[in-house]
Amino acid sequence: MENTSPSVPFPLLQTPIESKYRCCTIPYRFPSDNLRKATPVELQWIEVFLNSVPSFRQRAEADPTVADASTKAEKFAERYTAILEGLKSNPESHGGPPDCILLCQLREQVLRELGFRDIFKKVKDDENAKAISLFENVVRLNDSIEVGPKRVENLIRGMLAGNIFDLGSAQLAEVFARDGMSFLASCQNLVSRPWVIDDLDDFKLKWSKKTWKKAVIFVDNSGADIILGILPFARELLRRGTVVVLAANDLPSINDVTYHELIEIIAKLKDEDGRLMGVDASGLLVANSGNDLPVIDLSNVSPELAYLASDADLVVLEGMGRALETNLYAPFKCDSIKIGMVKHLEVAQFLGGRLYDCVFKYNEAS
Repeated sequence: MENTSPSVPFPLLQTPIESKYRCCTIPYRFPSDNLRKATPVELQWIEVFLNSVPSFRQRAEADPTVADASTKAEKFAERYTAILEGLKSNPESHGGPPDCILLCQLREQVLRELGFRDIFKKVKDDENAKAISLFENVVRLNDSIEVGPKRVENLIRGMLAGNIFDLGSAQLAEVFARDGMSFLASCQNLVSRPWVIDDLDDFKLKWSKKTWKKAVIFVDNSGADIILGILPFARELLRRGTVVVLAANDLPSINDVTYHELIEIIAKLKDEDGRLMGVDASGLLVANSGNDLPVIDLSNVSPELAYLASDADLVVLEGMGRALETNLYAPFKCDSIKIGMVKHLEVAQFLGGRLYDCVFKYNEAS
């Protein structure tokens, strides 16, 4: 893997890393399982990753930065498929037994070995440009709602609607390629509440009673997700006097926004006075999380992020990878929000919810 910079534990995890923290939410296997035989859950998730291979191959074929991209894309499909099939027959192969971290790592490793650095670059750029053009209208709509519970709920719904732009889901990648996605339509068409995990009413009450001094938000996808979902929420926190740290990936992975891309996006959205639609954005910081996957292991983050986060009193993990497939049950020393849309049927089944259900999990520090 390319990401060889030093890493440290995220300082706001509540329990000792070595004893309690487990980043993967869904247990793929238990200590009593036979190490030489793939478990039903491992087989189920290997199939999920196998189903995503065609969409990744198509993106790789169209990468203009790689010579002979079509041939190399086919090699990627063959190699990664062979690795996944090998894990079925021998779960200890390729660094296993597998979990969502390893399955993502292996996919990125094969792509990078073949010279693919950012196969979703064009679609990210296109979606960022589209979302930037809509940002002002979305913010004005939020600002037109009276300060209070209704505005908070609208902001949260915007975060969930933006999160549907996820090309790591084979089904959503197909829908996006065929029809595109409308942010406002997604806001209106969220599944009905109560959601599979729904602490929104509790959070709205707490919002009116407290102000956080610093929030760390682990961001997810490019386009509508970061620009129309996260940034309006971050702007509302800034308005209330909260310093906001946006933690973004070091290296590209699927259509996740990277640290460098996010700096450019924010620069385009600020006015000449450094304000974000009238709100002072001097307290808006962008940090390199040190991560290079669509999921995240909080026992390994960049020293930069650890330093900036050390005095935060709110942590927000957003997206299916960072907040649902990993870290859903991670305990923190401070208040925390885990928010995302359920875009894999397997996650919906584990949580006891519906496909495209929503998760809004709020924990107040004891």
